[in-house]
Amino acid sequence: MEKRYLAIDIGASSGRAILSFEKEGLLCSEEVYRFPNGPISRDGHLIWDLDKLFEEVKKGIKAAFAVCPNIRSLSIDTWGCDYVLLKGEAPVYPGYCYRDSRTESIIDEAHSRISFVELYSLTGIQFQPFNTIYQLYEDKLTGRLEGVSDFLMLPEYLSFRLTGVKKKEYTNATTTGLVGADGEFSRTITDKLGLPSHLFPKLSKPGAELGHLSQEIASQVGGDCLVRLCASHDTASAVEGVVLPSTALYLSSGTWSLLGAKVPSPITNEEARRCNFSNEGGPGYIRFQKNIMGMWVINRLKRELCPNEDFPYVIKLAKLSKSNKTVDINGPAYLAPESMRKAIEAEIGEGELGPGELFRIAFNSLAKSYAGTIKQIEDITHKSFDSLVIFGGGAKNGFLNELTERISGKRVIALPVEATSLGNLKIQMKGDKAYD
Repeated sequence: MEKRYLAIDIGASSGRAILSFEKEGLLCSEEVYRFPNGPISRDGHLIWDLDKLFEEVKKGIKAAFAVCPNIRSLSIDTWGCDYVLLKGEAPVYPGYCYRDSRTESIIDEAHSRISFVELYSLTGIQFQPFNTIYQLYEDKLTGRLEGVSDFLMLPEYLSFRLTGVKKKEYTNATTTGLVGADGEFSRTITDKLGLPSHLFPKLSKPGAELGHLSQEIASQVGGDCLVRLCASHDTASAVEGVVLPSTALYLSSGTWSLLGAKVPSPITNEEARRCNFSNEGGPGYIRFQKNIMGMWVINRLKRELCPNEDFPYVIKLAKLSKSNKTVDINGPAYLAPESMRKAIEAEIGEGELGPGELFRIAFNSLAKSYAGTIKQIEDITHKSFDSLVIFGGGAKNGFLNELTERISGKRVIALPVEATSLGNLKIQMKGDKAYD
């Protein structure tokens, strides 16, 4: 009987359950469930509805068991940085979204305890105001850590709800800004920030077993299987899901764009810090990458300007405009504006712009950002790359791919959208063979 595996892949805008098996050396997959996702606004903050998210995970597992009653294992991946605090078995609400602004007022104080220069020398993680390190420090200052027994990244929390087992996984932990070059949480950092040491145990590698579904969950979803840790940061799984030539860079194109290269060890020199690159963990390598703006700006413009139209209409409008204008698409004005249109118009400074020009400016700006980041990688690594492998939802955007190829001078290779789930599944299969 073929071994079946289930990937639960959750992004900031949608989630999906993908059932897969290996046949004659090929990975065959089938999407069995999909659901919308997104933060909600409550009491002036952006948060995740943790209970609804968990219910969607269970629905996905139930749909998979309805298709195949014999599933070997499942694993969950999500975006990085966000987490859930626990007091014993109980979550501490709310579960904040990384786009919430709660950390803005405490970053200077955190850096007064440990400078960003020292942080980067220890972790090699780029500065982002929503990095877990700042979220946890804000929790400490506001008293949210009192009585807390654990903090689990979102995939770890959802897996805990399925199994009752708490384990922390390496690739997602590296997104926190708290993991040192030795691959474990840095006691230097946690001590200087006064964060409780018991929150930072040893890390587990991708492929490790958590345990089977609890009896209660198994009865709810109609079956039982083993739960594993994959590379639970979705970009880490996505890079595992594609074949990357040694002369190619990768671009994970979704709400965010993550552009980088696979390198053997962290690069934490002054130039890498100045250019704000990250060194995030992969299974046996480092992803030297930069987290830059992605399809978020296009999606927000579409919602604002033409919510009832499809993406081919958006592309048509952008192509009709011949504008060569750009904006600093990675600037703070575009992180979470009330109006993406007004944010772009304010920087351009020419009054009201038409929809086609707004979309064209956004696409131009993304392509220019990609080209600039590629040049920085080549300068820092002292290596030339001839191509850019794009995966994720943005890989379907042929117009943006064409602009990127033209501006960067690199050959663009667009690969399957579901790279993350493929990497999730591959790691489960490798773990299965290792533990058989």
